[in-house]
Amino acid sequence: MLTTVFAILFYAATAVLAVGLALKIYQYATVPAPLKIPTTPAPTTTGGVVWRMCKEVVLFESLFRSSKWTWIFGWMFHAALLLVVLRHLRYFTEPVWFWVVWVQPFGTYAAWAMLIGLGGLWIRRFVVDRVRYITGPSDHLMLALLAGIGITGALMRFSERVDIVALKGFVLGLLRFDWQPLPGDPLLVLHLFLVIVLMVVFPFSKLLHAPGLFFSPTRNQADNPRERRHLAIWAQELERPAQTGGGE
Repeated sequence: MLTTVFAILFYAATAVLAVGLALKIYQYATVPAPLKIPTTPAPTTTGGVVWRMCKEVVLFESLFRSSKWTWIFGWMFHAALLLVVLRHLRYFTEPVWFWVVWVQPFGTYAAWAMLIGLGGLWIRRFVVDRVRYITGPSDHLMLALLAGIGITGALMRFSERVDIVALKGFVLGLLRFDWQPLPGDPLLVLHLFLVIVLMVVFPFSKLLHAPGLFFSPTRNQADNPRERRHLAIWAQELERPAQTGGGE
């Protein structure tokens, strides 16, 4: 029964995550940017914009310039989260890719770095006045959800060991539509349930800033208003009749 319930939940959560992300990304991509509003100093070429986006995604450049303490905890959390996710790829691959094997030692201890970074970001929402003012219950719930996933995962690694062979069999069974028994360890069940909740709420929460960054006009626009006139799609449609003499 436990295997069946969690298998169905994972399929449903994956569908919600995939469809929700696709719809949100489509919405971001189709919403017109009516103005030329890159945050200056901004690059003037497409190559410069690509380089700027790379620095934003990898180094959090703008956050570094605005708040060093927030940058430390934010970058620590996201970098550690990436290592943890890469480490978990061993459950989805057989044989395990060589570079996933190399990541294992770093991903093991990255869980603690992730929790430290998350704790710093959470404390910031209590001690910084302007941040506390704009923080709502949903922000605390998202941080609590991420903390719960990190804590239960770390406890399974360093305290309450689980049958990882059986767990990998369950995960591979989901991918191959050949369900295998899920270990009934309470900590593992709680960990997986929290992951399912995160997958479901991700497309509808502030966590969607991950793909949203790539569609931010303050970052993805070149600062070339004199060289090239910027017109939103709806503005182009209004201007076309005037150019042909059909408008009033």
